[in-house]
Amino acid sequence: MPRILLIDDDPTFCLMLSTFLQRQQFSVQTAYTANEGIELLKKETFDLVLTDFRLPDKDGLELLSQVRVLSANVPVILMTHYADIRTAVRAIKMGAFEYLTKPINPDETLLTIKRALSGKDAEAPENAAEKPTRGFTFVQGSSEQSAKIDEYIALIAPTNMSVIIEGESGTGKEYVARKIHLNSKRKDKPFVAIDCGALSKELAASELFGYMKGAFTGAMANKEGQFEAANGGTLFLDEIGNLPYEVQVQLLRAIQERKVKKIGSTTDLEVDVRLLAATNEDLVQAVSRGEFREDLYHRLNEFKINILPLRNRTTDIPLFAEHFMHQANHELERHVTGFDTTVAIALENYSWPGNLRELKNVVKRAVLMAKGNKVTLDELPPEIASAASAPLSVAASAAVNIAEPSAVLALPVTTDLRSATEQSEKELILTMLERVRYNKSKAARLLNIDRKTLYNKIKLYNIDA
Repeated sequence: MPRILLIDDDPTFCLMLSTFLQRQQFSVQTAYTANEGIELLKKETFDLVLTDFRLPDKDGLELLSQVRVLSANVPVILMTHYADIRTAVRAIKMGAFEYLTKPINPDETLLTIKRALSGKDAEAPENAAEKPTRGFTFVQGSSEQSAKIDEYIALIAPTNMSVIIEGESGTGKEYVARKIHLNSKRKDKPFVAIDCGALSKELAASELFGYMKGAFTGAMANKEGQFEAANGGTLFLDEIGNLPYEVQVQLLRAIQERKVKKIGSTTDLEVDVRLLAATNEDLVQAVSRGEFREDLYHRLNEFKINILPLRNRTTDIPLFAEHFMHQANHELERHVTGFDTTVAIALENYSWPGNLRELKNVVKRAVLMAKGNKVTLDELPPEIASAASAPLSVAASAAVNIAEPSAVLALPVTTDLRSATEQSEKELILTMLERVRYNKSKAARLLNIDRKTLYNKIKLYNIDA
């Protein structure tokens, strides 16, 4: 009987979910805090961890990193609200198997758990070498922006030039990197993806370069670093902007000398890798702030590709939605043939803060719940379904889930901070903070920026928040 560790601070919810899972022939043990869960993991063996993202003592990312250390092969499923979509996407990159949105659907939960236990992930694992990348599908969008990206990929792929891929979380940066690899001369060699944001300065050297047995306490065997794993192929450095400054120095040396030295080794190991880097922030600004090394930036920036967020290329949404529908049909053994007209309108009007990852999960959930051969508004989350009747522009449609319609009308015409002028930024931030009662996570999402950027803006404008 598979053993599940359920971590959630709501006793009623835990009782309800554990009862449901026990009826499905699972053994369930419950913890109400992250620390309780960690202690149980130290004492007992579990086949899966199912945890809420927001816990009293830790958030999901902190818990996930500790679970990975204690039980590297145990799948972790996060449960989260839609306001945390961007963070959930980041958790996937850090090794979470999947995330479920609350209120959870029992059938969806059961299906995801069974997939996790059987090891049938819908996507290739992160931070792992693939020799070579197989079974990879890339949907070509119909927008002018998508056509330009395909043009750039065809141009740059045959070369060995380093590439920086810019775009928000979930826009498909890794898909672009994989397509570059598949169209390169290295396509039959490994493609290795690593999330730089998950590398602390203490662990980065062992993860990137490897170590020798006995190099430090706990080094029970030789470890292959990611540079060595990617030798001859492509190394994809995701979220490079989050790499600790101290680690950037080590990375620059490895890139320039094309040599790495394992911890505990006295000899250098020559490596031949092509570097592709991705970031969700402007590295030029990070360089100007002293947060990213200028020499490393110029070493990586031999070519740059910028991927626009999904809300800025709405003509691509129907194509991706249909693609994800076919994937869900195959995976769930369903036979949904399309989307109701109102659903199509809602999908194009919604702002998609989680971009393609969010769209994929919404479509999969809708296919699972569909009662007929078409997806209707009833199968969409309220935040998205309400966009079907919202007379707003794409940029402003993120505001439809604010409780009072009058509050939306009182907002400035532009609710996307990226398109606001510097003069109006402070006013727009203040207005949005007031409308969402100073919920900074919601304000950042509706302004189309991440929380870190919002906090920086609040500090810059001396806003009392």
